Amino acid sequence: MRLTVIGTGYLGATHAACMAELGHEVLGVDVDADKIAALAAGRTPFHEPGLEEMLRRNLDSGRLRFTTSYEEAGAFGEVHFVCVGTPQSPRSDAADLRYVDAAFAGIARHAAPGALLVGKSTVPVGTARRLADAYDAEVAWNPEFLREGFAVRDTLRPDRLVFGVESERAGTLLREVYAPVLAAGTPVVTADFPTAELVKTAANAFLATKISFINAMAEVCEAAGGDVAVLAEAIGHDDRIGPKFLRAGVGFGGGCLPKDIRAFAHRAAELGAPLGFLREVDAINMRRRDRVVELARELCGRPDGSVMGARVAVLGAAFKPDSDDIRDSPALNVAARLQLDGADVTVYDPQAMDNARKAFPLLGYALSAEDALRRADVVLHLTEWAEFRALDPRQARQWVSRPCVVDGRGVLDAAAWAAAGWSFRALGRSAPGGEGKR
Repeated sequence: MRLTVIGTGYLGATHAACMAELGHEVLGVDVDADKIAALAAGRTPFHEPGLEEMLRRNLDSGRLRFTTSYEEAGAFGEVHFVCVGTPQSPRSDAADLRYVDAAFAGIARHAAPGALLVGKSTVPVGTARRLADAYDAEVAWNPEFLREGFAVRDTLRPDRLVFGVESERAGTLLREVYAPVLAAGTPVVTADFPTAELVKTAANAFLATKISFINAMAEVCEAAGGDVAVLAEAIGHDDRIGPKFLRAGVGFGGGCLPKDIRAFAHRAAELGAPLGFLREVDAINMRRRDRVVELARELCGRPDGSVMGARVAVLGAAFKPDSDDIRDSPALNVAARLQLDGADVTVYDPQAMDNARKAFPLLGYALSAEDALRRADVVLHLTEWAEFRALDPRQARQWVSRPCVVDGRGVLDAAAWAAAGWSFRALGRSAPGGEGKR
């Protein structure tokens, strides 16, 4: 089939390359000429494992091209996927839909009769209905469920597909688009517009709630002298709960969960079905950053509790590993707060250094974990890259001035670090040495 993908950011660039990989002819469209030029040259504007190789392979095959022309896109495509961003509004918690509205307006003006316009962006419920009523074109909604670091796999081998459609023809076209994926046994959920829109926001709300739940339990464990890691292991054996997303830490960030739960709560309140618990989910998440700052102050050991002049090494800048995305990064939020309080902060991340420097130019940056740790008074582990988990605590102790570490992701071997002479702290683990009571 001939497909267009409107918007070539994280979602759009991945979707375009993967659709070409499935054998379709794909035209990527964006108003940013520099981004289009980079993609046409085989360069992705962000780090995503496996994507750049796939992009180049499909450019070379001729199945994938890029343009800034809506007119060219309209003449080319049978199905048009809208994959633009929906950031938080600068004036409220609502989603900012200006890019979605502009993309639909741009392609609807030029789409051929019978073309299908498919939204993939995460939007407030009611958006698809509004757009379908506004244009003389058939609309469908096919929400995305990509995880950064796994986006290629999640597109080619998703755990489910959701089709929000109002006609049999729209469903048939989408099944044709995803035919190779469906042939592998991927389940399809066919829904009306509101349900299809709600699936993504509900999924993100559930994941955020589970993360904040275990972080709330970490707060209780710290107050009561318990160990949240052991608690999580115990409740995770209950198959109604499961072990995933039960690792206490500095909390979630990124370009999706924080703004999506805020937009969901905002929209639900507009509909008269308030989701007040999501406000507390958000608040718990932000409190975890406060707690890391508090632990850094404690480990500095200053009588007045200040960090003025203390050398702080921050391991991590991206909001999660296998990504260079620093949007709402807990690691950089903590680093910036400590720097504002007078600490000498040095950050290292395997992939996100350039993005971090642009957004936080006043922080210090190192070329390696070893360089970041040199003469540090406190080490904060805030993004769980494999490189950091593999650090030898005995060797790392030789690099620092004071062997003090905060594991803000709950993945370091507490016993090994304590045995190597480190003052080890982890969120929700108040037992001596942080090793828990097993």
